[in-house]
Amino acid sequence: MAKIHTFHIHSLQGDPVDFATFEGKVLLLVNTASKCGFTPQYKELQLLHERYSDQGLIVIGLPCNQFGEQEPGDADEIREGCLINYGVDFLITEKIDVNGPNAHPLFQYLKEVCPGLMGNDIKWNFTKFLIARDGTPQRRFAPVTKPLKLESKIKRLLG
Repeated sequence: MAKIHTFHIHSLQGDPVDFATFEGKVLLLVNTASKCGFTPQYKELQLLHERYSDQGLIVIGLPCNQFGEQEPGDADEIREGCLINYGVDFLITEKIDVNGPNAHPLFQYLKEVCPGLMGNDIKWNFTKFLIARDGTPQRRFAPVTKPLKLESKIKRLLG
């Protein structure tokens, strides 16, 4: 089993999420924040989810408050903001750290296998990681990269 499929996290509702259930799926993992200049990217993430979930794409938003305290809310506030403002119905996880000593193990792994241009740390909200069906991380994308710019890469991985 590929390393990505060994991770666990909790959903925003507190339910356990076992990444083993995503075997054979293409994953788009994004550290998110509700009060960021990039927050409107939720619309394009939702669009990708709607277009390709039936073909095997799983979009996962992972809220983080480490950049400018742009995700200060609790689970209910995050859920309401995503749903009401952007109509999001893809998986949103519990709020996590992506950098530092308390970084979630998933992000410790992703940063190691997909380093950034200027070091491994996540630089800002809406950094994206694309994962192939076999669990192999393919590439990291900068926050400024709009989700729809990944569409051709997603389609190729979906085969």
